[in-house]
Amino acid sequence: MRSPLLYIIIFVCSYMTMAQTEPAANKEINFIAVDSVTVELDANKPARAAFYSAILPGLGQAYNRSYWKIPIVYGALGGGIAVYLWNDSQYNELRDAYRIRLAGGTNDSFSDADGNPIISDLGLERAQRRAQRNKELTLLVTAGIYILQIIEANVDGHLDDFNVDRNLSLTPTILNIEHVPSGTNVGLSLTYRF
Repeated sequence: MRSPLLYIIIFVCSYMTMAQTEPAANKEINFIAVDSVTVELDANKPARAAFYSAILPGLGQAYNRSYWKIPIVYGALGGGIAVYLWNDSQYNELRDAYRIRLAGGTNDSFSDADGNPIISDLGLERAQRRAQRNKELTLLVTAGIYILQIIEANVDGHLDDFNVDRNLSLTPTILNIEHVPSGTNVGLSLTYRF
């Protein structure tokens, strides 16, 4: 058993010590809070970027200062519109030729100079349906590209305050290679720092 004298000494010493001292009444204490965030974050930036992209394609990318994406947006949308217009002209040409054939004429663009058909009536009908399907599909793809650039502007606005520091890392390491009679034991570790 320990001596009671030791407990008494510890109790008296702890009673006499003070952890903090009170400041004098005439001293003024100034606390300075240091903020680690130097840039103010705009919570409405993603919604604003998506709205701008919906109004004018590429404007949301310009708002996010991703200027290199604007030619990609206009190239994709312009390409989709160009393919749509080409499919529309093919459809109109096939439709007009089919109407001429149904009326009994032979002077359509799919007949030779003597009036002999190069493509049959059934072939014109199938080609007309295919051109219409391609035209509608191109319209859907172009609308999808338009919606995709709006979503991209929104996501880029969200990722503006994402931490991309060099201290963020994920490193795989192989641990404890042991040779035992039944085989080799290998351990794998994934270490991440943030």
